[in-house]
Amino acid sequence: MNDGVNGVALAVFIFFFVAVTVMGFMAARWRRADNEATLDEWGLGGRSFGTWVTWFLLGGDLYTAYTFVAVPAAIYAAGASGFFAVPYTILVYPLIFTFLPRLWSVSHKHGYVTTSDFVRGRFGSKGLSLAVAVTGILATMPYIALQLVGIQAVLDVMGIGGGENTNWFIKDLPLLIAFAVLAAYTYSSGLRAPALIAFVKDGLIYLVILVAIIYIPIKLGGFDDIFAAASKKFETINPATDKPVGALAPGSEATWAYATLAVGSALALFMYPHSITATLSSRSRNVIRRNTTILPLYSLMLGLLGILGFMAIAAGVKVSNGQLAIPQLFENMFPDWFTGVAFAAIGIGALVPAAIMSIAAANLFTRNIYKDFIKPNATPAQEYKVSKLVSLLVKVGALIFVLGMDKTVAINFQLLGGIWILQTMPSLVGGLFTRWLHRWALLAGWAVGMVYGTWAAYGVASPTQDHFGGSNKLIPGIGQMGYIGMTAFVLNVVVTLVLTVVLRALKAPQGVDETARSDYTADVGDPGVETELPPATAGTPAGH
Repeated sequence: MNDGVNGVALAVFIFFFVAVTVMGFMAARWRRADNEATLDEWGLGGRSFGTWVTWFLLGGDLYTAYTFVAVPAAIYAAGASGFFAVPYTILVYPLIFTFLPRLWSVSHKHGYVTTSDFVRGRFGSKGLSLAVAVTGILATMPYIALQLVGIQAVLDVMGIGGGENTNWFIKDLPLLIAFAVLAAYTYSSGLRAPALIAFVKDGLIYLVILVAIIYIPIKLGGFDDIFAAASKKFETINPATDKPVGALAPGSEATWAYATLAVGSALALFMYPHSITATLSSRSRNVIRRNTTILPLYSLMLGLLGILGFMAIAAGVKVSNGQLAIPQLFENMFPDWFTGVAFAAIGIGALVPAAIMSIAAANLFTRNIYKDFIKPNATPAQEYKVSKLVSLLVKVGALIFVLGMDKTVAINFQLLGGIWILQTMPSLVGGLFTRWLHRWALLAGWAVGMVYGTWAAYGVASPTQDHFGGSNKLIPGIGQMGYIGMTAFVLNVVVTLVLTVVLRALKAPQGVDETARSDYTADVGDPGVETELPPATAGTPAGH
């Protein structure tokens, strides 16, 4: 790692950062409607995005800066077990094809902004809606924090993160500036900002990966040498466990853990509020269907990205913090100017999902806590103002999370977030297909899954400590029965089904369903596939 500042890389990084900042503020004028002071306009971009914009927005939302850093870092540390991210991003798209169009239709019909809106309307239960909302906010907070961790990793490698003895304010000042800029243009432009910036972010990431997958192997002597170096490293015995430090392919003893983690992660991905927010911003259910068929292109990118972990080994990258491995690889292998481009891809790749996540969390608080329990008669303008304010507070919380806690702790809490968010699936996906499930049973199943998942993750041992807050295992969410999130999910479903039978037999009140069967298949007509960014237009989007 360079001791000084990489001036050329920093200059290129600042150029792209300033460019996307300008785009973020200009996005407020893109597709501006007559009445901007509503959650539909600020939090969902007017529900007006077509296939082209939605593809980039979902890609920018799901394939984050931390994906760019963490997936190859996991492979750098422990081998091919880190590739679980590739099959799960392939598995997820056939799954969401079955239910996301239904969610879009019913949400468009009733003006739902969040998944909790749908749960409340479907089951007539504010308590269940509150549980889904709180879970979504809890699971999203550390996810936002990890986007800032991605930026921090780049800043550290460029040499502007400060040394260990540097005053904390000076050390973290660049991150504070990046946070402030992100907060400002998100507050100003809402979802339109990350939607517009996503074009730059994804373009840069594809460019960097394409160059890296060709240029770096040439410098390292080819893929034979890369895999040979990785194999040699993973044959090294870890004295703490008396086992190899990793493997080029998971052994038979890891098959169940690998499979459950991939499946569980696939089920959880579109339960996250930011995934749903990006989905509901599209203008028709056909846009959603088309996107489920073309989004797997990002999985190809992710597979290539994972190989960078092996390249870092072959390049002799030595870092105490695994998340620095790929930024350090780029600095070691690329010319300074292209290192700046690569760092910009990671940095901007953090800004887009962080913005969407903060908007999604703010929408949950506004619609399902503030309006449902604090001010039921809140006007659309008041919802709009509260959501904008809360989006700032969410980012502050994420920033405190990053600055005040060890990075390994943050990573493990994000994994815990995946366990949590999976427990909302019975209410959301189950509700999209049947009204048979009882609201009280769903709430009880959610509680059992949350308690068990948190307790089980807490009990995953590590060589140094015996709880998730201090675990330094590669995948702290793995227990003896596989991915803890899946075990908790199965318990959740079993409790829900059993209690539904009991409660129905007792004729317990089921709540009022405000939806109709036709609401789940309705569309408003789709003008077609966008081939370019549309010009700014006045007026409200179709269907409003």
